Amino acid sequence: MSGDVTTVLIALARENAELREQLAAAQDMLMETAVDAGNLYERLEAVQIECSAWRAEAERLGARPRAVG
Repeated sequence: MSGDVTTVLIALARENAELREQLAAAQDMLMETAVDAGNLYERLEAVQIECSAWRAEAERLGARPRAVG
């Protein structure tokens, strides 16, 4: 009986170690994804600012009286 308990405990310890490794890998991937998401958000904000500037410039140029020639 004692050998069975030891075997089960060893199996559980190994499974626990494997699960901890998987958890650590998942946490690493999650952190990388969060960093990537932050970078994408910054890039999106920059594109939106640039788009707004182009739109404002287009409106300014469109409102300018044109020379008739």
